[in-house]
Amino acid sequence: MDTAPPPGLRERKKQRTREALLRAALDLFTGRGYEQTTVDDITEAVEVSQRTFFRYFAGKEDAAFAVQEMAEAHFVVSVAARPPAEAPMEALRNALLDDWDRLSEAIEAVVPVELYVRMYRTIESTPALLAAHLRRSAETEERIARVLAEREGLDLDTDPRPRLAVAVFGGVIRVTERQWSTGEDFSPRAIRELTARYLDQVGVALTGHWRLPADPA
Repeated sequence: MDTAPPPGLRERKKQRTREALLRAALDLFTGRGYEQTTVDDITEAVEVSQRTFFRYFAGKEDAAFAVQEMAEAHFVVSVAARPPAEAPMEALRNALLDDWDRLSEAIEAVVPVELYVRMYRTIESTPALLAAHLRRSAETEERIARVLAEREGLDLDTDPRPRLAVAVFGGVIRVTERQWSTGEDFSPRAIRELTARYLDQVGVALTGHWRLPADPA
């Protein structure tokens, strides 16, 4: 049971400022273009100083990927918390789908889904952002692979399955996001159904248990 006290007035004000900067940044990136938007443009839209912006973001790239980073951090924690009895691919699938509603609500509390979709398209069409996206995704996949290896008692440096499973899973998610962002239904329900359907098509080679049977006593 979560007994943490609610954030105080100061913390709520800081959170509102960060979210206002984030929404302004994404609006400008998607409307004007990432390269054409400056930090000054973002701070002027919110009527705060550059110093305030850099209190929350290291730079424009951090703002561009803030929502994605939040979602990925949530997912890594969810994978680590899955029951040990779940097979690796099952743990990845359930970590995503079981917490879908809670994660969707957290994202929508910060930015509208429509803006999230527009930002995804901007990332895909902006070389600098696409390169950053691929780099950040690779770093996240490595963290998840380490979580799987620890769950299964494997050496990540000698057993390729954790990285392979995460690469396959990540590929499914990228295909799903691309299909969703170019469709007509941008609801969280639509992408959840699409994700579940695509994950169900992953072959059996990675879907079972990987642990070696225990030695007989």
